[in-house]
Amino acid sequence: MAQTIVEKISQSHMAEGPSRPLRAGDFLSIRPYHVMTHDNTSAVMKKFKAIGARQVYDPAQPVFTADHDIQNPEESNLAKYRSMETFARERGIDFYPPGTGIGHQIMVEKGYVLPGTFVVASDSHSNMYGALGAIGTPVVRTDAAAIWATGEFWWQIPRTVQVVLEGKLAAGATGKDIIVTLCGLYNQEEVLNAAVEFAGPGVASLSMDARLSIANMSTEWGALVGWFPVDEVTLAYLDARNRELRAQGVARIPQEKFAAWRRNPPAPDQDAVYAARIVLNLGEVTPHVSGPDTVQVMQSVAEIAKKKVAIQKAYLVSCVNSRLEDLAAAAKVLQGQTIANSVTFYLAAASRSVQEEAEKRGIWKIFLDAGAQPLPSGCGPCIGLGTGLLEAGEVGISATNRNFKGRMGSRDAQCYLGSPEVVAASAIAGYICGPGQPQYREVTRCFEEFPEASAAAEKVEILAGFPASVRGRLVFLPPDNLNTDGIYGKDYTYREDMTPEMMAHVVMENYDPQFAGRTEAGDVVVGGFNFGTGSSREQAVTALQCKGIPLVIAGSFSQTYLRNAFNNGFLCIETPQLVRRLRAKFADAIARKEKSIIPGALIEVDFAASTIKYAGEVFTFPALGSVPQSLVIVGGVENLVSKKLGIHGAVAV
Repeated sequence: MAQTIVEKISQSHMAEGPSRPLRAGDFLSIRPYHVMTHDNTSAVMKKFKAIGARQVYDPAQPVFTADHDIQNPEESNLAKYRSMETFARERGIDFYPPGTGIGHQIMVEKGYVLPGTFVVASDSHSNMYGALGAIGTPVVRTDAAAIWATGEFWWQIPRTVQVVLEGKLAAGATGKDIIVTLCGLYNQEEVLNAAVEFAGPGVASLSMDARLSIANMSTEWGALVGWFPVDEVTLAYLDARNRELRAQGVARIPQEKFAAWRRNPPAPDQDAVYAARIVLNLGEVTPHVSGPDTVQVMQSVAEIAKKKVAIQKAYLVSCVNSRLEDLAAAAKVLQGQTIANSVTFYLAAASRSVQEEAEKRGIWKIFLDAGAQPLPSGCGPCIGLGTGLLEAGEVGISATNRNFKGRMGSRDAQCYLGSPEVVAASAIAGYICGPGQPQYREVTRCFEEFPEASAAAEKVEILAGFPASVRGRLVFLPPDNLNTDGIYGKDYTYREDMTPEMMAHVVMENYDPQFAGRTEAGDVVVGGFNFGTGSSREQAVTALQCKGIPLVIAGSFSQTYLRNAFNNGFLCIETPQLVRRLRAKFADAIARKEKSIIPGALIEVDFAASTIKYAGEVFTFPALGSVPQSLVIVGGVENLVSKKLGIHGAVAV
């Protein structure tokens, strides 16, 4: 069976899963090549100890980096960093102290990411690793602890959207403009929770720094993976990294791999099945900015420059756009210029080695001479920490990847995103603009969604302790994007006194205040698409468990919600055909804006046959094999890890 690159790389890293070739929707256990944790390492350490683990399965697998709150001199923060370093040193784990650089940059710079590997991090921007032909995808902290303890974590293979790049960028356009354009042009969830596979002749014209920026910010586009093919640009980058590492006495990239990558690079099968295809002509891309306060809205620099939107702060920091090529491009704009008196320009290189090279080439001095304020290599203002945050009423232009309201400071500030060149030009002018006279061209929207194939009805063995079937009343919640605050409100999220009975009483309160009173234990909830979007609060899962709901069926799930569900032993099934059928069947009730539609009919889920029966019709869903069944049987991932380690009961920390 033909496979996408995500299916092929997953297959090569599978520890447990289907015996047939993998396809989208499959659950499996993955043994990743590496797992990176940053400042949240200390939280993962607590989870690791709480599940009773004492030894790290493979000390070469984890990588620790301190990069988020490195400007914080408080003793509690310094103690956290010391505990991370001690934990790493005692177990032989690679640890990079504050100031070394941003974790994702360290991963690619130090040779931890190689073509065809599967690399994860407890941070959303691990998509960046796809620039080197690897699968990079985020995991939550519980998953990271499970990987430390067992070397594995569970994953569901996402659908793949192919993005074909044609032509070449015109002068003045950058890799950042490509991803800003994609986020703004395809902003109707076309790639939400999907793997994005870049392809086409335009890829060869993109530098590695451009690819890293695009793959990194595919996170904001909604994708779980942003993968680029392996070509001479990739290999030249890896060869340079390899020579640098070997000069330091580190042999992390096997030299013999280069011949294999040239001869047979990781690639999808010719007849791989995609969920959709986007075609982008790079020649149509011109400088654009995202915002304010969202990546889903874009404006051409030519257009916004006419408005002379005044700024007070400018940022060239973060893991998306502060590598050497970015610094050099911005410095070219700043050469001989002075930053406007009304603007403060903050600067931080992606890593110490990037800064050292910029200093060596005279690039760093150009920034300092222009009046930029340097910060240590780390995340800092991008994540809303340390010096230089946006204050109420201020407007900022940033080369970071995320401009959500309040992300970089006050919720009463505004933030736009642009390329390093746009940030530099804006800092000089005092308002958002680009260098020279940026042009504008209409970008052709080319999106083709392929017919959605139903999951094949597949017989699976039911493990002892897992239900062969579930039968209950249908409770249909028709909206898409039903968020975690609607499922379990913020007023209860941080209360320590909420008993299971109290949680059951308030579940869905913000969405439908009558839900708890109208539903009963055993009811089967069917939601729309992207169910459980929003925050990562686990109570949005456990509150439904407390209510006695055995599972949720939806058109699709937020990836975070899905992970929290199975990590807590709660069943979730994706069946888009059922959701569409129910919307047609209950169109009148939906038109009346009924929140919870309970027709009284029963719905039956047969896990052995991977089918759902409702109103005389049969629908299929991706088979739940041994991996998801095991999570449900023991009540979640922490208990499963304890079981694998032969520990009876988790150990309190």
